[in-house]
This record gives sequence, structure tokens and C-alpha cells, in this order.
Amino acid sequence: MSSTVTEATDPWCLRPGEADELLRDHPWHRFVVLGDSVAEGLCEPVAGYSDLQWADRIAAELRAFRPELAYLNLGRRGLRAHEVRATQLADALAFRPDLALVVCGGNDAFRPGYDPDAVDAELTAMVTSLRAAGADVLTVGMFDVSHSPAVPDTLRAGLGERMRRLSRHTRAVAERLGSMHVHLTEHPLVADPSLYSSDGRHGSARSDAVATAETLRVLAARDPGVQRVGGR
Repeated sequence: MSSTVTEATDPWCLRPGEADELLRDHPWHRFVVLGDSVAEGLCEPVAGYSDLQWADRIAAELRAFRPELAYLNLGRRGLRAHEVRATQLADALAFRPDLALVVCGGNDAFRPGYDPDAVDAELTAMVTSLRAAGADVLTVGMFDVSHSPAVPDTLRAGLGERMRRLSRHTRAVAERLGSMHVHLTEHPLVADPSLYSSDGRHGSARSDAVATAETLRVLAARDPGVQRVGGR
């Protein structure tokens, strides 16, 4: 990435005024986030890009149209999918969200023993419960961090295969359950080293800016005619 590129000039980020166009008249009042470190927000700063992390950025853009929006981020670093469900789902449901973002499975996929069916079951349980409670749900296939320069060459192929498998499975769960899905795994920038932090596990502020743009576009493309499971 050229050192002269900033968020304002980055062609993969939101254009001035685009968020207002995408989210005008959005229906959400209560936004909850469940997940691991990606949900919590551990992006590495990049000059010229906002330090506000991905989920907080989404909340801020939603609040720009609806200032009374209530926002709760339950994300905690290091959690596997079953731990996200066990420690966060009850609190998320108690919050009574009408929009939920669920981000999990990355810490499972980092392990050679990754069990996609087990992760699918945990994700299914969370999405089903949230939708039954009346929330629209977003899932995500994150950028394939195996492209990070900080990942050792000996681990890159195996990690990449697992991350792409996680993404395929997550998208299939979303399609089966009728939830919205943000697919970043095959984004044109996925192999760009500027998207990744120096720890080889997380993204940079640029990746959060790009992910925000893609997430808002998915939210804008929702079908307003679809009735929520809970009837809200």
C-alpha cells in the first residue's frame, strides 16, 4: 500500500456520505456483538486510518442515523466458538437486540484439530436463538490471515486451508438459517500485507475500515420484507 493512501482516499473504504446513503432509515435500535478478539477489537493502528475498531465503527455509523441506538459488545479475546456461546449468548439475549453480529471460529481454526462440524453447531445455536428472539443476525467470513507476513511459512498452507474452510462453513450456516453474511475471505485485498497486524493473528486498522464498508453494504442490501422470526 502506498504511504500516501489514507482512509479518505482508499478505494476499498467508504466514500464520503456513503454510510448515510446505505443506512438511511435503518430499522435497528439495539445492536449486540458476540465473539472473540475480532469482535472485541484488536486491530493494529495504521497511519491515516481511524483507530476505531470494526464493531464500534458499525455502531457509530448506525447511531449517526439513530442516535438512541443501544450498543453492547460482549466480544472477548481468545474464546473458541463453544466458549462464545456459553459465556455470551444469555447476556446477548437479555439485551433484547434487534441486530446481532456473531464472530467466532477463528480460534478454533487456528488449531490443527479444528472441527468444522462442532463450530457449525455452536454458530447454529447462537444464530437460531438470536433470530427466535427477534434479532436480525450478521455472520462473517473474515480475511484469511494466513496471508499475513507474520505467519511462518511452515504454517501458512494449513492455516489458510482451515480459515477458508471456516469461511465456507459459516456462509453455509448463514444461508441455511436466513441470516445476513459478510464475506471477506475472497476480498480482492485479501493477500495485501497492509491488512494484517504484526502478530500474525489479527487485522490492521485498514482491514477494519474495509470490513466496515463491506458490512454496511450488506446491511443496506437486507430484504426489508423478510419477517423476523420473533415477529418484531
